[in-house]
Amino acid sequence: MKRKLKLIFKRLYAVFGAQHWWPADSVFEIMVGAILTQNTNWSNVQKAILMLKEKKLLTAPKLYALPQKQLAGLIKSAGYYNVKAARLKSFLKFFFDCYAAKIKLMGAQDLKTLRAQLLAVKGIGPETADSMLLYALNKPVFVVDTYTKRILSRHGLIKAETDYSQCQDIFMRNLNHDARLFGEYHALLVKLGKDYCRKQNPKCETCPLWSIENAW
Repeated sequence: MKRKLKLIFKRLYAVFGAQHWWPADSVFEIMVGAILTQNTNWSNVQKAILMLKEKKLLTAPKLYALPQKQLAGLIKSAGYYNVKAARLKSFLKFFFDCYAAKIKLMGAQDLKTLRAQLLAVKGIGPETADSMLLYALNKPVFVVDTYTKRILSRHGLIKAETDYSQCQDIFMRNLNHDARLFGEYHALLVKLGKDYCRKQNPKCETCPLWSIENAW
């Protein structure tokens, strides 16, 4: 499995190059984006982020003080805006209560403890928590999403019913625990999933991983 995962990464990196993900101007923006991107595409998230920036509200104190209804109206483009506004408020309460809204203090917490704390926040699941940990706080944890599972299952590396933790464990057990590697690998899988390994009408014949099984 280790050899297969390394070969996939090597091929994707050779074709796509560095992805420079997560695109953001600040660590706090990454954490907000991780919540906003739930069940929507990134272009919709960018619109919501831009709106918050234009209103000069993209800071923890300002969003924390902002009425939830007003916040929901500003992030409409991200979809499920009432739900996401509530989730952002829940996260912000945790951020202030546990870490006084200080990124450095939060980042100093160990991975296991911080992950458990994030998962205890209403509306934050494994993918959102791990995205914050990896991309915002540089913690070595692999992020699994729909693209990851689809690509691995289509190449026979996991079963379709494999859950999040089981899929994540494959990467955690077989790759060096390096945040930069994990982030680049995940971003490359997202790129492949969007451009080639689509749910419908996949572009298999031109995919960088076409017939990669022959190299195993």
